[in-house]
Amino acid sequence: MATIDLIVLGILKQEPLSAYDIQKLVEYRNISRWVKISTPSIYKKVLQLEEKGLIKSTLVREGKMPEKAVYSLTEAGESQWENLMLEISEKPIHFFLDFNAVIVNLAGLTPEHQARCLANIENNIRTLKAYLEENIRQKEAEPDIPETGMAVLRQQYTLAQAVETWIATLKKDFG
Repeated sequence: MATIDLIVLGILKQEPLSAYDIQKLVEYRNISRWVKISTPSIYKKVLQLEEKGLIKSTLVREGKMPEKAVYSLTEAGESQWENLMLEISEKPIHFFLDFNAVIVNLAGLTPEHQARCLANIENNIRTLKAYLEENIRQKEAEPDIPETGMAVLRQQYTLAQAVETWIATLKKDFG
């Protein structure tokens, strides 16, 4: 949960936003593709962070719209954000790839099913890679996209390329 805390606190460090706007920003930045975070978890997290005194809400009315809570960091939230940055950056790195559960069980399948599973994974990697390529192309043209966001997109693309190369080798070994 520290990762979700860091994402929400980091977004609010940049500017005060409603929970809905935080959720929309997470979607726009495709954060849920590289960090386990969901829309309901954002709303829940905002309430938890406010309860802990890390963020505070202010009721705001825009035009004839109903009031909405806009959240901003408190001093404690700023301090917690910094602590989380250091804490998470010091942790060992783990790659959790769901398809590895398939890989470790390949030997139990017929050669035809092995080939099908590997082809499925390969196709999914190609789809991910194409998505990332398009996303990078679109975002590179936008001046308001932070370089750190672009760095994560490029990181994800590099990982997809590495998995694509690896799966091709694995297919030869099982072929």
